[in-house]
Amino acid sequence: MNSDNPLLVEALRGSTLESAHRGAVAIVDGDGRRVLALGEIERAVFPRSAVKLLQALPLVASGAADALKLADAELALACASHNGEPAHVATARGMLAKAGLDAGALECGTHWPALDTAGRELAAHGEAPTALHNNCSGKHAGFLCLACALHGREGLRGFTRGYVEPQHAVMREVSAALQAATDCDLAHAPVGADGCSIPTFAIPLDKLALAFARVATGQGLSAEHARAAQRLRGAIARAPFMVAGTGRFDTRVMEVLGERVCCKVGAEGVYCAALPERGWGVAIKVDDGNNARAAEVAMAAVIEAALRLDTEAAGLLRSLSEPTLRNWNGRVVGQLRASATLRDALAGLAAPR
Repeated sequence: MNSDNPLLVEALRGSTLESAHRGAVAIVDGDGRRVLALGEIERAVFPRSAVKLLQALPLVASGAADALKLADAELALACASHNGEPAHVATARGMLAKAGLDAGALECGTHWPALDTAGRELAAHGEAPTALHNNCSGKHAGFLCLACALHGREGLRGFTRGYVEPQHAVMREVSAALQAATDCDLAHAPVGADGCSIPTFAIPLDKLALAFARVATGQGLSAEHARAAQRLRGAIARAPFMVAGTGRFDTRVMEVLGERVCCKVGAEGVYCAALPERGWGVAIKVDDGNNARAAEVAMAAVIEAALRLDTEAAGLLRSLSEPTLRNWNGRVVGQLRASATLRDALAGLAAPR
């Protein structure tokens, strides 16, 4: 990890700096030109869930989404790290039913809902979580819908077994889409297993930004993937609750800004976004892997700087780039804020008026 990366986010207790988070920010346009390079943006990082939209491109490009008549909410869920709320669970179950499958086909594993109230509600009814509650169940339901296009329904369950493995036809399609979008040779990239068991590849931060610039503009993508990216962005904008859920950054921002921003958090301090009206892709990596206290603050600061915002959107983004910290008694005890270094680097990005 590069300790020379600049400070991106500061945590204050009272008015005194208590903690700080270093990291890197890359902003790239559709032609691959660097708009902003802050920190070590050529270092490969595991993007984790930040690239779910890229992994969903074959679902649309293959014709599976049309053949199964997937709705906007279902396409958004295919790109989601959701809270496991009842609507998320029901939508994932519905996607599987359209493919002639059920929750038993999912290979993402099981965990309690990410939203505490959803988990407590399950427990209060004496129920245990299933794979449908996994934050990645929508993505995996999308993979299984893709399997319909690759194989057809006859003997589908046998075909889908092991779909999370690198050499399975489903995962080969998904990895090929990721490689094409990032211009990164994944055959020679570091690879590990993600939390939901699919392969995760280490990709340079600037290449991730390039991929999201391509999602924003369609430049550099095949015609099929460009159309798929546009459709997925639209679906997410029309159903932002599905991509995250109650109280979550991605949902809150896209409820207000719609198709102007398509942002997605990943584990370990990675955040990516497409900004279509600027034709830019954004990729952020916080060195210490902090999301809520750092990566979200940095992404909010980027969006503030890059887009012209009305009063409502400006208020939301400022509350996310400079959130107040309260203790368990509700007393204000401090603040998170984008660092002066980050603000200064972003100062030249203001949208033309």
